[in-house]
Amino acid sequence: MLQFVYLIPIFLILIGVAIVFSFIPLGLWISALAAGVKVGIITLIGMRLRRVPPARIVLPMIKSVKAGMDITVDKLESHYLAGGNVDRVVDALIAAQRADIPLTFERAAAIDLAGRDVLEAVQMSVNPKVIETPLISAVAGNGIELKARARVTVRANIERLVGGAGEATIIARVGEGIVTSIGSSASHSNVLENPDNISKLVLEKGLDSGTAFNILSIDIADVDVGRNIGAQLQMDQAQADKNIAQAKAEERRAMAIAKEQEMKATVQEMRARVVEAEAEVPKAMAEALRLGKLGVMDYYNMQNISADTKMRESISKPKQETSLSKNKSKIDE
Repeated sequence: MLQFVYLIPIFLILIGVAIVFSFIPLGLWISALAAGVKVGIITLIGMRLRRVPPARIVLPMIKSVKAGMDITVDKLESHYLAGGNVDRVVDALIAAQRADIPLTFERAAAIDLAGRDVLEAVQMSVNPKVIETPLISAVAGNGIELKARARVTVRANIERLVGGAGEATIIARVGEGIVTSIGSSASHSNVLENPDNISKLVLEKGLDSGTAFNILSIDIADVDVGRNIGAQLQMDQAQADKNIAQAKAEERRAMAIAKEQEMKATVQEMRARVVEAEAEVPKAMAEALRLGKLGVMDYYNMQNISADTKMRESISKPKQETSLSKNKSKIDE
C-alpha cells in the first residue's frame, strides 16, 4: 500500500511532462536548431496560444533559410493569420529566386490572398501556358460561315496578377478578334489561303491589356467551312417577302368581298325601295281617279300598254329558253 502511494506522484509528474511536451513542440524546435533557424521556445508557445500550428510556420521558415532568403517568423505568421497559404508562398519565392524573377514576399502574399495560385503563376512565367479557344464561328463577306479554333500562348505577368483579368477574358477577346478579322475578309477563300492574317490582326489589337497575362503568340489550329449563311438569309428574306405578299393579297381579297357584300346590300335596299314605290302606284292612281286628275280612258290605255308589255315578254321568253337549251346541248356534245 505504501509503494502505491509513492507511485502516485511519479504518475502525476509523467502526466504533467506529457502535457507540457504535447503543448511545446520540442521536436520541431530541435529540427529548427539543427537547420540553423533561430526560433525560441517562447515563440512556439505563443503560436500555440494564438492557435497557429507551429509546423505551418517553422517548416516553411526552414525552407526559406536553406534557400538563402531573409523572411521573418512574424511575416509568415501574419500571412497565415490572414488566411494565406504560407508553404505555397515560400515555394513560389524559392522558384522565383531560382528563375531570376523579381518577386518580393509582400507581392507573393498579396497574390496568394487575392485567390490566385502564386506558385503556378511563377511556373507560368518560366514555362508559358497554351490556352485553346473553343470553336469560334464567323461569317466572311461573301456569306460563307467559317469555324476556327486558335491556340493562345500566354505568360503570367507577376505585376498584374492582382487585379488583372484571367483566362476567360483572354479567350473572349481572342474570339472577338477572330470574328472581326474573318468578317472583314471579302471572301472565305482569302481566310483559307492565309490563316496567319487572322493571327496578325488579332495580335495588333493588344488583347492582353488589363489582364494578368502577356500574349506571346496566337496560332490558328483549325479552320473549317460551314454553312452558306448569306444564301440562307436570302432564302429567309424571300420567304418573308412571299408571306407579306400573300398577306396583302388576302387583305385585298377580303376588302373586295366586303365591297361586294356592301354593293349587294345596296342593291337589295334599292330593290326594296322600288317595291315600296311600286306599292304606292295603285294608291296614287286611285287618288288621281278620285280627284279627277286621271280619266277612265287614260286608265284603260295604261292597262292596255301594261298588257301589251306582258304579252311581248311572254312571247320573248320561249325564244330565250330555246336558245339556252340549244347552247346547253352543244356544250354537252
